[in-house]
Amino acid sequence: MTPHPGHDAPGSGTPEPGAPGSGSPGSGSPGPGSPGSGSVDSRLPGAGSGSTAGGDGSAPPGGGLPGLPGLGADDPAAPFDDIRRLRVMAGAVRGARLVERVVPAPLDEVWAVMGDLEGEFGRFQPDMRRVRLLRADGDRVEALARSRYGLRAHLRGVLRPGWCWLQSRFLIVGMAAAADGDTTRVALTGGLRLPGRAAVVPFGTRGELDRALHRLEHRVHDRRQP
Repeated sequence: MTPHPGHDAPGSGTPEPGAPGSGSPGSGSPGPGSPGSGSVDSRLPGAGSGSTAGGDGSAPPGGGLPGLPGLGADDPAAPFDDIRRLRVMAGAVRGARLVERVVPAPLDEVWAVMGDLEGEFGRFQPDMRRVRLLRADGDRVEALARSRYGLRAHLRGVLRPGWCWLQSRFLIVGMAAAADGDTTRVALTGGLRLPGRAAVVPFGTRGELDRALHRLEHRVHDRRQP
């Protein structure tokens, strides 16, 4: 996930979803997307100004999404977990890709890698060299990311166990994880965003996300070794 040439300067950039002045996400393009084990590419109908998803990815009231079959709309008892939440968030960003995989390790071990922004994050994200946390207030975080090419992104968003949504003026990073017995379902989305629009450049994004999932699984495996 390489920041746009002409890096984000600290203090600049578009507010995170749900922040004052950020506006509602734009509508995405409908497309097929079926979750499951292994890596999949999901593109969902975008959420316009009437979206029931929270701007920061919080679950909508009642846990269901009217009008989005398979995401709790038809089954009020279906859990609205962080994987489903990320599908909705990605669906609200035009051109976004979302990949999923089942990692054979418990949630706490997987998130110890995914949620470690200043350490492990740069080891499994192909283009990321280093991330430095600038401040944290509960689950709200601000960080400065530097790519392997020396470009920078000033990221703001939410980081909590099982969920991460960060964005800068030119970059979006979305991660989610949910326990599935003794394994963990994980999902990633993100890429170069178009300034002023709820859209990302789709070219090459799928390949980078697939590589990130592959490296993530290897990092979790390596950390489990005695």
